[in-house]
Amino acid sequence: MRLLLVEDDRMIAEPVLDTMRRAGYAIDWAEDGRAADLSLGNDVYDLVLLDLGLPKKDGIAVLRTYRDAGGAAPVIILTARDAVDERIRGLDTGADDYLVKPFDLDELAARVRALLRRRTGQKQPVYTHGELALDPAAHEVTKNGAPVALVPREFALLRALIESPTRVHTKAELEEKLYGWGEEIGSNAVEVHVHSLRRKLGAEQIVTVRGVGYRLKRAE
Repeated sequence: MRLLLVEDDRMIAEPVLDTMRRAGYAIDWAEDGRAADLSLGNDVYDLVLLDLGLPKKDGIAVLRTYRDAGGAAPVIILTARDAVDERIRGLDTGADDYLVKPFDLDELAARVRALLRRRTGQKQPVYTHGELALDPAAHEVTKNGAPVALVPREFALLRALIESPTRVHTKAELEEKLYGWGEEIGSNAVEVHVHSLRRKLGAEQIVTVRGVGYRLKRAE
């Protein structure tokens, strides 16, 4: 899952980025309305966290532009504007949820999970491949029906592989799925996650294509 945070206050943005990354999401950060427009134009986000009081372009205008262009990702507004008419305006423009600053980070994470469950539940079924099954909505993985406990980035990596199980995924593609802009990535981060997945799922489940990347083993 890839998120976009649109927030100009670093003191608010940094704890949100840290919380979302620890929860296993790749999250990018735009610091003003114009940067948000450019980011949202890529249509790669599963959910947007949007401040209203932004420099260069107001958050409501950003949301309106995004919805008018067909953007369908859920949007949670994060703002210090506590007036009822502001909340109504945001929801009427196309927001899915609303949190007033200061907000609890655990509550924010719970609202993100709820909206993503709703979206993935409508958008796609459980992925199955051979002995493996991955349920995005429930955030569960099983092998031969037995549950397998994965940390968030292991889950994200397996999801990237199982969505296109016969295709070889390059290291750069997997890094993009797992990490946000500016997030420090170790030179062997993907290899470490692959090693951990092999230990939990079986070494044969993930095939290395030398010089290219990784794919799942062929289903029998």
